[in-house]
Amino acid sequence: MSTASTRPPEGRYGRSSDERADRTLKLVGAALGAALLALVGYFAYHYVGQNKISGEVISFEIKDDAVRVHLEVRKDAGAGGYCTVRSQSADGAEVGRADFRFSGSDTRIDKVVTLRTTAKGTTAELLGCHPD
Repeated sequence: MSTASTRPPEGRYGRSSDERADRTLKLVGAALGAALLALVGYFAYHYVGQNKISGEVISFEIKDDAVRVHLEVRKDAGAGGYCTVRSQSADGAEVGRADFRFSGSDTRIDKVVTLRTTAKGTTAELLGCHPD
């Protein structure tokens, strides 16, 4: 004995509401995916393409009221900007912070800068370099 089917015949009454909902979800998903891809591309461009200055602490020398820091800065020719350096004491408190400016046509700059501190520092840390 066979059982009767409760589904209407295929193609006789048009699309079902489930098929329309599936198509709408696919379109919304594609649009959101494209928007996400565009957003990631925008941030990647501004992070990689606009970052014109980078730096590195080569060495540092600790004094009682200052820290001498040897910085190496790499930048695009003609770009100007600044690098922020900080020093911390043995207990982790910040005892000095300063911005050091760089400009000119050189693409690589080695410079020894002096960071004044309020107490004896134990570190010299480059927080970042930023273009003007």
